[in-house]
Amino acid sequence: MTGLMEGKKGVILGVANKRSIAWGITQVVCQAGARVALTYQGERFEESVRSLAAELDNPLVLPCDVSDDGQIDELFRTLEKEFGRLDFLVHSIAFAPKEALEGEFVNTAREAYRIAQDVSVYSLVALARGARPLMQGGGSIVAMTYYGAEKAVPNYNVMGVAKSALESAVRYLASDLGPEGIRVNAISAGPINTVAARGVSGFTGMLKLHAERAPLRRNVTQEEVGKAALFLLSDLASGVTGEVLHVDAGYHAVGM
Repeated sequence: MTGLMEGKKGVILGVANKRSIAWGITQVVCQAGARVALTYQGERFEESVRSLAAELDNPLVLPCDVSDDGQIDELFRTLEKEFGRLDFLVHSIAFAPKEALEGEFVNTAREAYRIAQDVSVYSLVALARGARPLMQGGGSIVAMTYYGAEKAVPNYNVMGVAKSALESAVRYLASDLGPEGIRVNAISAGPINTVAARGVSGFTGMLKLHAERAPLRRNVTQEEVGKAALFLLSDLASGVTGEVLHVDAGYHAVGM
């Protein structure tokens, strides 16, 4: 797959550390020849992201809190200045207050619901709007989702509802942007031991159950998700949009 993304430029949001799904995607697309910009939210993650970016060839590292429209606007102004255009965008961002990821969904507080939808869903809409003028002639946007969007998963709660909304947003964005050659898809990845995933109560048990019941009898890796993202971001998927691609060792395909 070397050279598949040669000359392509894109921005990847959601790298927190080396375990991040976004970092797995970054490694694969960069190995395929892409040049990337990575973003970080606040000083807490800046050092980690810059340290990882040092392993890449000529990356950009830029601040972006997706709950702040001003920072989103500044991100795309900088990308236009440095890159000229964008070929792809990866949205690997989700957040809900910890107390909303345990117990019963029915007890979700109004503010926790708002935060989950704003950070995990509306951010995709805002980022797609910002990327649109830089994707003249076409581009690809990929978002990360999870099976909890389709079925009720214990403790996933408000995040499952947010992921359902995200998958719907993918379809509506695909409809809006398709006439301009911009494709919008999502990857529904199986559970991976990331910072965000560990915020879900009982996550360790979720990993174990998934490995026991998935047809491949194992969990998936960052690299496997990265390879699927490479497909969707590259010209190999030129006819694919509005899709949710499961990379979960087949877990979604079985009942009991």
